[in-house]
This record gives sequence, C-alpha cells and structure tokens, in this order.
Amino acid sequence: MSTFETFSQLHQNSTPFVLGNIWDVHSAKIFEANGYKAIGVSSQALSNSLGYEDGENLPFEILLQLAKRVVDVVRIPFSVDMEGGYSRSINGIIENINKLHDAGVVGINLEDTIAGATRQLQPVAEFQKILSAVAAHISRNNLQLFLNVRTDGFLLGMPTALDETLTRIKSYENAGANGIFVPCITNGNDIKAVVKAASLPINVMCMPNLPNFDELGSLGVKRISMGPFLFNKVYDNAGKLAKAINDQKNFSAILS
Repeated sequence: MSTFETFSQLHQNSTPFVLGNIWDVHSAKIFEANGYKAIGVSSQALSNSLGYEDGENLPFEILLQLAKRVVDVVRIPFSVDMEGGYSRSINGIIENINKLHDAGVVGINLEDTIAGATRQLQPVAEFQKILSAVAAHISRNNLQLFLNVRTDGFLLGMPTALDETLTRIKSYENAGANGIFVPCITNGNDIKAVVKAASLPINVMCMPNLPNFDELGSLGVKRISMGPFLFNKVYDNAGKLAKAINDQKNFSAILS
C-alpha cells in the first residue's frame, strides 16, 4: 500500500492509533523508531520551538520546508496541521494544500477557528463553503490527501460545546471531510455522542482526564493525537536539567 492508503486504513481499524505529534525532523525519527504508525505536526509545538506563537504566526514556508525534509527521511505516513489554511481565501488555502501534497504529505488538518487576539469560530456556512471547495479540489485532482477537520467548541470551553460539535459534524461530513478532530473533549458520554453522530472516524487529543486508549477504542474513537504535550514535557525536563547544572556546578545531571 502507498503511505496514503496506509494512513487511510489506520482510521478504519478496530482499535485507535496514536498519532505522534512532531516539531522537528529528529522528533519524527524518534516516533518512527519507537513503532508509531503515523506522525503529524503539532502546530503549537513547531511554532514554539522556533519562537513563534501558535496561530499561523509561523511562516508557511517554514512549515513546508519541514514537511519536505520529514518526507525525505521518514517512511511512515505524515500529516500536517494547516491550522486555518494559512490564508483567508479559498484559492490561497488550495495553493498551500497543493504545495504540501507535492511535498509528499498524505494528510492535512483544517480547523474551524481563526486565531487572532482571541480564537473565533467561523460561521458554519462560511467554513462549510471552504471545506466543500477544498474537498472538491482534492477529489477532482485525485490528490491522495486525508482531510481531517478540527472543530473547536470544546477547545474554546463553550457551554454548548457538545451541541455545537454535533451540528458542525454533519455540516463537515456533507462538505466532504474524511475525518473529524475534536480537541479537548474528555467526557466519555460526550465522546460516545460524537462518535454516534458521525459516520466519519473521530480523532481526540491528549488531555488531563482523557480516558485511556482501551476505553477510547470501546467508545469508537479511531485516532488519538498527542498535541503539544510531549514537546512541553521534553522542554520542561530540559529546563530542570539546565537548572540542575547551574545549581550543582557540574554536569552530573546530564551524565548519569
């Protein structure tokens, strides 16, 4: 199978797969070496690693160059978080998608919020129009890309997050999405309701109080993302080690 076919099949298995979220080429190689079946960019981790705030502040060309290099050195399927598409026009989003496809990426994430001073949900009809155009472009040009659509009601902490998510799922399915990503959902009953309402594979993300992988599988989840949490933990530990070196006046903290 091609990497795209492998990636698509992962979303149809009886047990969910864990997506290793990378921030550079070395982290991609680490996930591959440790048996992960697929990897994807964490936009927050990548942005923060290069000194940018999350929310499309990282130049798209940097994201594209990373994608090219990862595809060159890693054999497992690779998906890219495009956030809102790195453009506010449909043509601009499609142009960016073409560049990522040509680089060898087999999946993309598009989200229904626009980051700014505050993160704002796009109106359903407006975002559905974008998705329909993107999905039609992918189909018309036979692009091997898995279109995973992120909906941010739970991420924003909306009191009506479940109802908002259920409404948007139907719209995004009709627009041609291949999968639905619901970050920050953790309650088992909410997850069950989302899975039941969707005919597409559901993707959740590492969070405090997220059920374990076996339980997520029993609830019908197909994909589990790591988000920026491993990146944050790595650099939290790096900070502790750097402090220990300075405090102890020796390198024992990193040599033991």
